[in-house]
Amino acid sequence: MEEPISRKSRPYCIFCGERHQVGFVSTRLAGTDGVSLETGKWAEIFEQEGFDCFYFAGEIDRPPEVSYQVPEAHFMHPEIRDIHKHCFGVKLRKRAVTAKIHQIAEQLKAELYRFIHKFGIDLLVPQNALAIPLNIPLGIAITEVIAETGIPTIAHHHDFFWERKHFLRNAVWDYLNMAFPPHMPQIKNVVINSSADNQLSLRTGISAHIIPNVMDFDNPPPPLDEYAADVRKALDIAEDDLLILQPTRVVQRKGIEHAIELAHRLGPKAKLVISHASGDEGYGYELRVREYSKILNVETRFVSEIINEKRGYTETGEKIYTLFDIYPHADLVTYPSNFEGFGNAFLEAIYFKKPIVVNAYSIYSMDIKPKGFDVIEIDGYVNRRAVKLTREVLSDPERRKKMVEKNYQIAATVYSYSVLRQKLRDLIFESLACRPGNLLS
Repeated sequence: MEEPISRKSRPYCIFCGERHQVGFVSTRLAGTDGVSLETGKWAEIFEQEGFDCFYFAGEIDRPPEVSYQVPEAHFMHPEIRDIHKHCFGVKLRKRAVTAKIHQIAEQLKAELYRFIHKFGIDLLVPQNALAIPLNIPLGIAITEVIAETGIPTIAHHHDFFWERKHFLRNAVWDYLNMAFPPHMPQIKNVVINSSADNQLSLRTGISAHIIPNVMDFDNPPPPLDEYAADVRKALDIAEDDLLILQPTRVVQRKGIEHAIELAHRLGPKAKLVISHASGDEGYGYELRVREYSKILNVETRFVSEIINEKRGYTETGEKIYTLFDIYPHADLVTYPSNFEGFGNAFLEAIYFKKPIVVNAYSIYSMDIKPKGFDVIEIDGYVNRRAVKLTREVLSDPERRKKMVEKNYQIAATVYSYSVLRQKLRDLIFESLACRPGNLLS
């Protein structure tokens, strides 16, 4: 077995004066999905609190020296996809599928043990891997490692299987009840909204801590630099056009039809820019969005090929921009989702001080709206009032400035890194106060 790596010369834990190592575990820790983005924010806080951060996943874009990549941990691995196919949308699972689940779970367990030993992990932080059953063997493996070692664990749950219709008809209720999430005393469970907290308690008896998604509102975004100055030109949008940004993937629950209708009703100068591709949920809905744009004669730009998490150039020499390069150029952000676990794009629009159109999805209505944000709100459809208010905000600089400044101040109070830091400090103290002596005995 490999020797543990030496500990780095960073600040020591504020609670006990020791060095600590935290291990983030997920199916994928790469790109701009919500889980990967929030993991990065948590890692920043952990490092400031005296932790070294390490990563275990099927796909990782962190530095190699702190990464432990296992292909079978990815939900897109062929064997994992095959298991998923034979477990959901069916009533019974075959004996061979059960055997395959246990076989891969054992492999992943062995890799998790090596990960813990190699990096001297003191605290495990599963990121959604114990909530959404995209990789059943990984959830089982994490659960059994926690049960066998007693390693302190903070399980960060972004969305649960009962929130997705696809998972409700299945042949793996035994595994879902066991590991998604597990009910164990050494696990501190974290959810991102009050509805998830209520449902988790009701369905499993597990008590959770609520930590919403955050942005670094203490440090506003830097001014537009030379690299990103030509975004409108790259998107073929004139300076006097209305750039409407839909900063999401093209999936059905994003309700992009509402953004298209709004753009249509704002007139021919309105251009809709969709930042991300369909991803792993198929392309049927993207075809629907393209057709609907043509029906309403809305110029819709699908620009995922030139937007990535890092700047660079495509194979044909086109510039690649980050999403944060695009936001400063937007006149309006649309976020007409039917369902969200929280709403990263909402916070991003507030962070860049852009007016935002929001569909009143349940978590927004329960957790975000009561904070007092000033937004253009729709409730399931675009109506005259929303169009009128959008026109007013876009045509009145003073009204717009008052709106975005108010929203930024509210978000800085309730969704900033300082909020995350305080909540994580409490969990770290609770988790490590009763740490077992030898995790690998």
